[in-house]
Amino acid sequence: MGGRVWLDIMFTDLLGVMRSVSYRVEEERLSKISEVVGKTDGSSVYGFTGIEDSDLFLLPIEGTLIKTPWDPGRYVVLSRVYRGSNRFSRDPRLVAERVEEILGGYGYEALVSVEPEFFIVEKVEVGIDRSDGVYRQRLGIYSHEVVLEPMFPVKKSYQLPLEGRSEAAVSEIIRGLEAMGIKAEVIHHEVATSQFELNFSGGSPTYLSDSLQLVKLALRKILGRIGLQPIFMPKPFWGDNGSGLHVHISLWRDGVNIFYDEKDTYASISQTCRYFIGGLIEHGQSISAIVSPTVNSYKRLVPGYEAPVYLTWGRSNRSAAIRIPLTTSRDRLRIEYRPPDPTSNPYLAVSAIILAGLDGIERRIDPGDPVDENVYRMTPEKKRQLGMKNLPRSLDEALDYLESDHEFLTKAFPKDLLESYIEIKREEARRVSSIPSPAEYVEYLHI
Repeated sequence: MGGRVWLDIMFTDLLGVMRSVSYRVEEERLSKISEVVGKTDGSSVYGFTGIEDSDLFLLPIEGTLIKTPWDPGRYVVLSRVYRGSNRFSRDPRLVAERVEEILGGYGYEALVSVEPEFFIVEKVEVGIDRSDGVYRQRLGIYSHEVVLEPMFPVKKSYQLPLEGRSEAAVSEIIRGLEAMGIKAEVIHHEVATSQFELNFSGGSPTYLSDSLQLVKLALRKILGRIGLQPIFMPKPFWGDNGSGLHVHISLWRDGVNIFYDEKDTYASISQTCRYFIGGLIEHGQSISAIVSPTVNSYKRLVPGYEAPVYLTWGRSNRSAAIRIPLTTSRDRLRIEYRPPDPTSNPYLAVSAIILAGLDGIERRIDPGDPVDENVYRMTPEKKRQLGMKNLPRSLDEALDYLESDHEFLTKAFPKDLLESYIEIKREEARRVSSIPSPAEYVEYLHI
């Protein structure tokens, strides 16, 4: 090591947006990264502080320092947020750390992994303005795949071989992530035009959330260097599949997966696993505001596009909110929670899912019978007979559920963090929903 380099000290705000403060430091100081202290103005960060008490400190986390593949003279490091000598209560990473402590109190460890889906396009142009007496809304999404095929072609997941810019993009992503020490285990084209899915190594709630934030940062930087752009919105295109962030979870004690039971003839799952599922069904409507946290999220959660609509569970059933992937291995047995999408804050989303499941275990909540048929094709009467609960149909509805059902979260979510989150999301829902869309002109202009 030698000379001066740039160090980006990173942290995540309540919305899940990664933020940073950059410092010019001697490279040799990086060997003692915990001694480097950053500072930020909390009043300039969504949901953090007011201007009257806004000084916050950023303390780098050992083991998270990475030399960036997109800029050889730059490093990034993740941090914990402090107010004075105490942890800042609205630091989302604090919630995930508390969840790990709660798990430890039960004698559990959680193994968590995710499947982020995203679109790769050449350019996005968007704008809303009222100038020269003209009201304009502009949206242009440019993709080489759209040029080659209709905008909404037949399903093309797992297509082989990848061609042109898609192939180059995937190669750059894999090389870049490997240079960062992130192992990309699977990457493939998804169902929608220009859509991909990336799987990488999982771990504890904090490790997984840290990794996902770094992956999203890397995708933006790596693709930007070759003239491409990722879109993590859950539903950027009408009439095509949206992007989810399926969360896979198993609980372990003393190195043994306690979700597994070879005696279970349905899906080899234990009673503990069933109770965990029961907690997700019990609290699925309220945690929707955290795992599906945007107005756009609820344009994805509609029938017909492999996105869940009802809080049901089943073995290998992709129309259910909770799926038990088929496996013959004790170590790979897990549950898949399908409602989340990539706009969620991973520290909060993963924590909310685990806390809901733990509440199910603690209260022995029965998840009801599994569903092994296509939920989208079931009659309304049969759904009523089975007592199926809908996922919320809007962000406002999800926030209503969260406000009335959040006690189970307070073991790890500070009260002021929850209040700030709900306030921000209420305002976001009001602001975004108040803007007329082109679809409304199509529907109502002639009336």
